[in-house]
Amino acid sequence: VQLQASGGGLVQAGGSLRLSCAASGRYAMGWFRQAPGKEREVVAAISRGGGSTYYADFVKGRFTISRDNAKNTVYLQMNSLKPEDTAVYYCAARFRDGLGYSGYEYDYWGQGTLVTVSS
Repeated sequence: VQLQASGGGLVQAGGSLRLSCAASGRYAMGWFRQAPGKEREVVAAISRGGGSTYYADFVKGRFTISRDNAKNTVYLQMNSLKPEDTAVYYCAARFRDGLGYSGYEYDYWGQGTLVTVSS
């Protein structure tokens, strides 16, 4: 399984970014993030078909996870970004369908893409 994350960058507070994760197949997916000095945390998750999604409380109403199964690509649209959203964002895939809420529930990880939100 290969995962290629992209779309990170520098943005001002209140701005938007869209992350993409291209996979080598169709899997249930998740986005995680890890800020310097902090533990990795789940941001959002989506089932293999896209019918079920999950969002961490701190991104509800601001971030949207979606997927294009024709392209085996999962997206994370991030709006109203805050400085505290600054982190390396990782996409992850799991063979079992359904939503995964912890990193231990995922089998493969992408390389990460850095998101920096300036105040």
